[in-house]
Amino acid sequence: MSVEPRVNEQIRAREVRLVGPEGEQVGIVPLERALQLAADVDLDLVEVAPMARPPVCKLMDFGKFKYESALKAREARRNQQQTVIKEMKLRPKIDPHDYETKKGHVVRFLKAGDKVKVTIMFRGREQSRPELGFRLLRKLSEEISELGFVEAAPKQDGRNMIMVLAPHRNVKAAATQSREAKADGGASPEGEAVAGLPEVVTADQA
Repeated sequence: MSVEPRVNEQIRAREVRLVGPEGEQVGIVPLERALQLAADVDLDLVEVAPMARPPVCKLMDFGKFKYESALKAREARRNQQQTVIKEMKLRPKIDPHDYETKKGHVVRFLKAGDKVKVTIMFRGREQSRPELGFRLLRKLSEEISELGFVEAAPKQDGRNMIMVLAPHRNVKAAATQSREAKADGGASPEGEAVAGLPEVVTADQA
């Protein structure tokens, strides 16, 4: 988490290396002198490099600085590329009711803008009937075609058959806008950007 810099009277050093509002180097001055200069031009004295010796401080409008930083953080979140993969596991001879339930989960994941890894699990003699898995995956892909498309075609992987579905661009954009609206309404714009590391989530069991 980020920690806000010390400002004005919060600064503890006896002297600071002062930088002017336009980035010009003023030099090393006593803290009292730096505070007076800040007051003279109606700006804040902000400690921008606390670990330096002496610490570096800059004259700036701290309120404006925080606002602009919040806008940049929000833009970073908006532009961040997140890869979230949910997983749904099915059996080749799945009960119709169970199929509809799991298809509902796939629909929900796609509407949320997430990719879905669909795994058909074969057991025993089912392994000799791969066409059952292909048929089931084709049926699923056709029934969710308004929301997503087959990004990775079905392929056999040991005892399993795997297919990856991805949301259409407009579906993902709508999901992203919805998340941003919730984030803007429920959190401070000064929060940090979410890390964009791939996430794999197993959402359902056989």
